[in-house]
Amino acid sequence: MRIRGEVFWQWADPKLHSRTHEERLDDGTLIDIQVRLSRVGATQLFVGIYDADGTLIHEEGYDSRPGESMTKAMAWGVQRARHLATKGKEYSSRTRQSQP
Repeated sequence: MRIRGEVFWQWADPKLHSRTHEERLDDGTLIDIQVRLSRVGATQLFVGIYDADGTLIHEEGYDSRPGESMTKAMAWGVQRARHLATKGKEYSSRTRQSQP
C-alpha cells in the first residue's frame, strides 16, 4: 500500500480525469506519474516515487506544464521519475512541491 504525501493530496482532484503510468523498477521502487487537464485546460503533472513497501520517497506536483500536451508531460514525468529513482537515492522521505 502506497503512503501518499502532502504533495499528492494537494494535487489530487477526484473530479478531474487523469491518465496514470505506474512502473515498478528493478529494485522494487514504484514510480507513479499522473497527468490531467485542469478546469481551465492547463496540463498538470504529478510525479511520485515510492519504496518497494510503499513508503514515500519523493513527490512533485506541477500546476501547469506550459506548451506541453498530456502525452509530452507524461513522457517527461516518466523520465524524471526514473532519473530521480535511480540517481536520486539521496532524496529523503520528505516531500517537496516543485514548480516548472
